[in-house]
Amino acid sequence: MRVLVTGSAGFIGTAVRSALEAAGHEVIGVDLMLAQAHGAAEPPPGTTRLDVRDAERWDGVLDGVDAVCHQAALVGAGVRVGDLPLYAGLNDLGTAALLAAMHAAGVRRLVLASSMVVYGEGRYDCPAHGPREPAVRSFADLDAGRFDPPCPDCGAPLTWGLVEESAALAPRNAYAASKVAQEHYSAAWARQAGGSVVALRYHNVYGPGMPRDTPYAGVAAMFRSSLERGEPPRVFEDGGQMRDFVHVDDVARANLRALEAVGDVDGAAAYNVCSGRPIGIREVAEAVSRGAAAPADPVVTGEYRHGDVRHVVASPERAARELGFRAAVGPEQGLAAFATAPMRAPVTSP
Repeated sequence: MRVLVTGSAGFIGTAVRSALEAAGHEVIGVDLMLAQAHGAAEPPPGTTRLDVRDAERWDGVLDGVDAVCHQAALVGAGVRVGDLPLYAGLNDLGTAALLAAMHAAGVRRLVLASSMVVYGEGRYDCPAHGPREPAVRSFADLDAGRFDPPCPDCGAPLTWGLVEESAALAPRNAYAASKVAQEHYSAAWARQAGGSVVALRYHNVYGPGMPRDTPYAGVAAMFRSSLERGEPPRVFEDGGQMRDFVHVDDVARANLRALEAVGDVDGAAAYNVCSGRPIGIREVAEAVSRGAAAPADPVVTGEYRHGDVRHVVASPERAARELGFRAAVGPEQGLAAFATAPMRAPVTSP
C-alpha cells in the first residue's frame, strides 16, 4: 500500500513511518517542521516540507496514494485564549484542506490521530446512584485535599471507570476542541465523499524519541528531567490520578492495524489506543525513578491545577475486538525503560 503520512518527522509520526515501512508499505512523508516541535531542524531524508493548510501545495502529492495517515497537529493544552486561532488553523483548517485534497485526488481511506482529551473527564460511578457526570472540582475541595469529585446527588466520592468510545465528547481546552473538530470534519468527509476514516484516540504516549521540551513532553518526561537534574519527581494532588500510558511502538502498531482495516469501515469509526493497564501518577513517577541511574522517591506535593481532570482511563476492548490491537508494552516496564531511553535533543529557536 502507498501511504501518505503527515507529521512524519514528529515523535509519533517517525514511529508510525518506521512501522509501516517494516511491514512493506511505501511511505510518503510530509511535515511542516513546526518550530515548536523541531526548532530550526531541516526535514529528515525522504520527508517533504509541506504545510497541510496550503491547498495549492497538495497538487500531485497524493497521486497514486492508497491511504493517508494524518499525524500532523499542534499539540499541548492550548491554555491561553490567544492560542485558539493557532489550534483552529493548524489542526482544523489543516485537516479540512487535507480532506479536500484527498477528495480531489480520489483517496478514500484515512487514519486520523485523535486523542483521549476529546472526553474531558473520564467515566465516574456512584455506588448508590450509578454513572454520574461530575461538576468541575471546587477550590474549597481541592484546598482541603478532597481530590476525587463528589456525586452530585449524595456528595459521596465517585469512583473511576473505563471510558468507552460511545462516551460523550466534552473538550476542555483548545487542543481538545481541535481534536473533536478533526473527528467531525473527517466524519463529514466520509459521508460526503464515500470515504472511510478510523480515528485513533491516543492516551498518554511515551517512549524513545520523545522530545524533551516541547508540548509532547508530558508528565513522564518531566519526571525524567527532574531525576536527571538530581531532583525527586514532584507529583501533584495525592498522586492518585489515574491515567493510561501507552508506548509509542504500540501506537505505531495501532496505526498499522487501522490502515489495514480502514477499507472495511463504513463511514467513520473511533478507537481508544491505550495500554489497557491503568496506572496512578505517583506510580508513574515511581516507575520512571526505578529505571533511572539515580532514583529518588517522588514528592507528593498536594498542589493542584484548577481545571485538571482527575481520572481518565480508557477501555481497550473495541480496538481489540475490531482492529485486533492490544498493547504489548506494560506501563511499569515501559516507563522504567523510558528513564534511560534516547530522547530528542532540546528544541532551539530558529
